[in-house]
Amino acid sequence: MSLSFVFRTLLFVAAVFGWQLQAAEPPHIVIMIGEEEYHTWESLPEFAAKELKTAPYRVTIVQADASDKNQFPGFVEAMRDADLLFISVRRRTPTTEVMNAVRAHLASGKPLVGLRTASHCFALRPREPEPKAGLEKWQDFDPQVLGGNYTGHYGKDAATISLVPGAEEHTILRGVTVTELIGHGGLYKNTPLRTGTTPLLMGTLPGAETEPVAWTHNYGEKKSRVFYTSLGHWDDFKRPAFRRLLLNGIAWALEK
Repeated sequence: MSLSFVFRTLLFVAAVFGWQLQAAEPPHIVIMIGEEEYHTWESLPEFAAKELKTAPYRVTIVQADASDKNQFPGFVEAMRDADLLFISVRRRTPTTEVMNAVRAHLASGKPLVGLRTASHCFALRPREPEPKAGLEKWQDFDPQVLGGNYTGHYGKDAATISLVPGAEEHTILRGVTVTELIGHGGLYKNTPLRTGTTPLLMGTLPGAETEPVAWTHNYGEKKSRVFYTSLGHWDDFKRPAFRRLLLNGIAWALEK
């Protein structure tokens, strides 16, 4: 009995009994943007339109309020059926409701992808005042969730990117031409990474330490899949290898 016959039979039975055969909806990605350094308010919506929606994914982009950088209108509502949270935020203290939505997403075991300034997305500098009432910081988001250790960066020179030995076969690097990657905008200081992370790519500058620039981590009791890269300058998005890296990271996090 052929598969085509079985399929036609199922369609006939569905028609007789009024059943509806519906395709599963694509995974829903919520992209949270709130930074003033690397133009991701432009590069990520373009990436979503050209790469993510054709993958296909459903995408909701939540930008910080232009008049109040700690407000993210529509975020809580968008997260109610989010399958993956993608963060490009720098030193913001969102509302308690927003932070609760982030925590609930992770507590349920759902995945997260962090881009560049996500390493200090909800952290304040040591001398900055505490958040106002109703707003929250998450100072240890980087080591706890991402598995990193951000302590600043080396200037603004472009870094040379290389593979971590043994990472060649990782699915996130599939189809990524590593020699075409360049770490624009300054190499982040991320060492040492948290125990349990899996480094994938390293960045090197003359006269500076070699630093991890892409890795995976599992967070929480339910082992939420987390992919982070400190790449993400607007010039990085011009490179197909970087866009492929992001696509692969998202697919890996969603276990697709």
